[in-house]
Amino acid sequence: MRDDLASVMTFLEGVHPYDTLPRNDLARVARSFDRRTLEAGAEIYRLGSVLDGLYLVQSGAVEVSDANGALVSVLGPRNSFGERGLMRDGQAATTARMREAGVLLLLPAAEFTRLCQSVDSFRRFFDRMPVRKARAGADLATMRVADLLSGKAVACRPETNVVEAARMMRDRHVSSLGVTDPQGRLLGIVTQRDMSNKVLAGNFPMSAEVGRVMTPDPVTLPPDALGSDILHRMLEKGIGHLPVTEHGRFIGMITQTDLTRFQAVSSASLIHEIARAQDVAGMAAITARIPQLLVQLVGAHHAHEVTTRLITDIADAVTRRLLAMAEAQLGPAPAPWVWAACGSQGRQEQTGVSDQDNCLIVGDTATEADMEYFRRFAQIVSDGLHACGYVYCPGDMMATNPRWCQRAEVWARYFRGWIATPNPEAQMLASVMFDLRVIGGTAPALFEALQAETLANAAKNSIFVAHMIANSLKHHPPLGLIRGFATIRSGEHRHQIDLKHNGVVPVADLGRVHALRGQLAVANTRARLLAACEAGTISVAGGQDLIAAYDLIAMTRLENQARQIRKGAAPDNYLAPSALPDFERSHLRDAFVVVRSLQSALGHGKASVS
Repeated sequence: MRDDLASVMTFLEGVHPYDTLPRNDLARVARSFDRRTLEAGAEIYRLGSVLDGLYLVQSGAVEVSDANGALVSVLGPRNSFGERGLMRDGQAATTARMREAGVLLLLPAAEFTRLCQSVDSFRRFFDRMPVRKARAGADLATMRVADLLSGKAVACRPETNVVEAARMMRDRHVSSLGVTDPQGRLLGIVTQRDMSNKVLAGNFPMSAEVGRVMTPDPVTLPPDALGSDILHRMLEKGIGHLPVTEHGRFIGMITQTDLTRFQAVSSASLIHEIARAQDVAGMAAITARIPQLLVQLVGAHHAHEVTTRLITDIADAVTRRLLAMAEAQLGPAPAPWVWAACGSQGRQEQTGVSDQDNCLIVGDTATEADMEYFRRFAQIVSDGLHACGYVYCPGDMMATNPRWCQRAEVWARYFRGWIATPNPEAQMLASVMFDLRVIGGTAPALFEALQAETLANAAKNSIFVAHMIANSLKHHPPLGLIRGFATIRSGEHRHQIDLKHNGVVPVADLGRVHALRGQLAVANTRARLLAACEAGTISVAGGQDLIAAYDLIAMTRLENQARQIRKGAAPDNYLAPSALPDFERSHLRDAFVVVRSLQSALGHGKASVS
């Protein structure tokens, strides 16, 4: 280790928080490291064993598993591990072994403790337990990807020599490069592992171009995605580098190193547990914790669209796990298929109370015998969702209904018929089905083709659009006379208002119509309104007012559900206006006034109110 001090120091200069140390301190820390070369499969430590210190991956890959043997994470160069046990009782909280042969640097436990006690950057970086207790790691889950990017995007052209690319990584202290064309569009990525496996230990010569070594067409995320998307993609795909693109252009790279300063979030933890669940009962136990997650997210004052997105992500994970279980039980599907959700799951707007709305689109090659397979398939998934708290749809809008488990050609006929003959049933069904979003399946193109054709046909049919507008005006905000509320007059919810059907649903209906007029493919209500402003189907002023009103109504709904959960009650969508302070009650009513005004403007053929 002492003979290789310079190389270790160079390596540490590109690793946080070591890069915060003065040169003399860095040299001292570098001398304390023990260098260990391990083969693939070698065990580094076992759960419960006494840790020798903090491990830092210099090369190769490490897999970390929990007490049940389930994979927790795959770590690459510049990733540290073992700090959780060191910060707790000195015993390993996980099991770690080499996934790929490589070199580990071991910082002795005593030196690690000294640094955490004497250097603020070390203490902040590694002592994340207080953050987890206070916010359950929600910061990472709810941050925008754009806010997680650090520094300029580092990229090269495909004709760049691999040696030159390696020097770029060294000089910029990065472990990967984006590979782009002259216009900046992402073609692929190349990592240090690619250099090691494909050039140094592979068949490519040192003179090879990066284009021959790179991973083409990698998984990407847009800058407005959430931190939870990063966690989910990395764990689902087993990758450590995730490029960020905007309209195809490469704007930066997110790596596991970027995430190590954040604690894993509750929504991600639930999703990881769901992915490992062996049966429906196990998943039901996990989804039973969703109400507490809602309380936590609302208490942390996260935007309503973030809270509902994270809760919907859990429903998506449950659905995907059930799809896998159904296929394991019945065998491989006999034809291409796609499972789509509609309603609040389709719009990514689920709260603490949600039923299930879904359908199956099957390839046209399916025979009648094949369709019997899919009917059984749908029953397994729907029953599982019900057991996990996503109760059967009262209106039977589920794939278990033969009407909603059909070949693609039948679905196309459905939409053509609803558009051509927009009777009341057609309006209702079209309203639901325009919120479809793919959750899983083998052929997403089945839905994409259907959606493109439907949006184009619907937008061109002025009669259908007029009927959709009329249908969107059926849900009225609960406005009473003299600045009051029109509350429910009798029954269990007397003197209350329905924040779903008379609050968020009217805005969702408006968003759907404006998306239809602009042929906008997004399903989320807030995203639809923003896109409609950009497309000009609603004025910027009207759109901003409606978004602000929607934000207040949706947040009030979530806060009310959180209060109900904290009191030990089941969450619902009903609120007594008298329970609100005068200030909040006044602002809520003003928000309903904005919604009603935009409904009136749409009903009179205007894009917005002045």
